[in-house]
Amino acid sequence: MTTENNISAEDTMTLTSGISAFESKQFVRAYELLFPLTEKGNTEAMYRLAIISQNGLGMVANKEKAFNWMKDAAENGLDLAQHGLGFMYMEGECAEQDYAKAIHWFKLASEQGLAGAQATLGNMYQEGLGVEVDLDEAKRWFAKAGF
Repeated sequence: MTTENNISAEDTMTLTSGISAFESKQFVRAYELLFPLTEKGNTEAMYRLAIISQNGLGMVANKEKAFNWMKDAAENGLDLAQHGLGFMYMEGECAEQDYAKAIHWFKLASEQGLAGAQATLGNMYQEGLGVEVDLDEAKRWFAKAGF
């Protein structure tokens, strides 16, 4: 798969333009720019198109595409996608609710230092979502997240 580390200068410019369009809420333009990059395996493009598809931003929502792009980006190591996939499993959005899978993906994102995933794991241990309530483990994750 092609990742951000070995894409062409042209693809880098397209990715930057697509992310800019996404961030400025020009979702149709973002989709047009980013879609070809998803076919080249670009995880940043996949992640953003997953969000666009999940929420129906500038298009009809497509939960299956959203899940597939989020999963592909997560499996290829993008921390934000791992976090996003964890939420899909935790909330039962775009995927069947599965706390064990949610924890798996939150832990992978946490290992990359993503504070949001660390805080979410803290909440899951505090509330006993998919795990036994473990306040010490919750505190450990909250501390990693900087709380």
